[in-house]
Amino acid sequence: PHLFTLIPRTERLFSVTLLCPREQLPVRKYGALCCPDFPLAHGASDRPADYNGANLQNFSFAFLFNKRNLHLLQKMIRTFVPVLYGTMVEEIKKTCDVLHAGGLILYPTDTIWGIGCDATNESAVQKVYELKQRVDNKAMLVLVDSVTRLSAYVDEVPDMAWELIELSEEPLTLIYPEGKNLAGSLLSEDGSIGIRVTKEMFSQKLCERFRKPLVSTSANISGEPSPANYSEISDEIKKGVDYIVNYRREEKKSAQPSHIIKIWRGGLFQLIR
Repeated sequence: PHLFTLIPRTERLFSVTLLCPREQLPVRKYGALCCPDFPLAHGASDRPADYNGANLQNFSFAFLFNKRNLHLLQKMIRTFVPVLYGTMVEEIKKTCDVLHAGGLILYPTDTIWGIGCDATNESAVQKVYELKQRVDNKAMLVLVDSVTRLSAYVDEVPDMAWELIELSEEPLTLIYPEGKNLAGSLLSEDGSIGIRVTKEMFSQKLCERFRKPLVSTSANISGEPSPANYSEISDEIKKGVDYIVNYRREEKKSAQPSHIIKIWRGGLFQLIR
């Protein structure tokens, strides 16, 4: 979703935004030269995007749906998306190296930016509590990349959980009755654990590559407001982590925390947020 977006405007007219290397902007190559009648609305933005230090820009245009233009759009995507995906893969590798060493990361998620670490590493989790100046009886949630991971970290997944995850259209954190195979301080006093299956591209691929759940807690000192985007994160937090992910830093849109539902065996549940 961050490399390519397609927004319908009318039945056949769409707005397209494609992130691509600045030196390969497709205005001439794929617009005026290759297809003179391709309906470009406007070209690149003035400010490069910050993706792992790469010199990238958002290229936006109007797209009239017909067979010829669809072929052109497919060609553009095949050209630029592999370049950007390769950049992401390299960034994920760097991040995993830090996580394997027990370090803390600052990373984008499907909600707000989060402080993260290996959720199975007790000493790493304790460093997160120290950075946030937070007492460890306030449990933190974890991210996984797929529902297939849940059974490894939850003693029993209630049937209702599968339905809630499938039907939810927004980020949803579920608090399960009894967690396992995680750092002990992540569990609440009753043994429950909050887990969210992330559908955001970077955090999902990171969890998939790391093959363990990640702590995901807001990037702020406990008691202070949660930053809505990267630019609002304090220097204290930035200096307190071992690595800051070079991805989606330039986004200014205000993100929101996830919904939270606590579920029990037997089908009972409580809407917390």
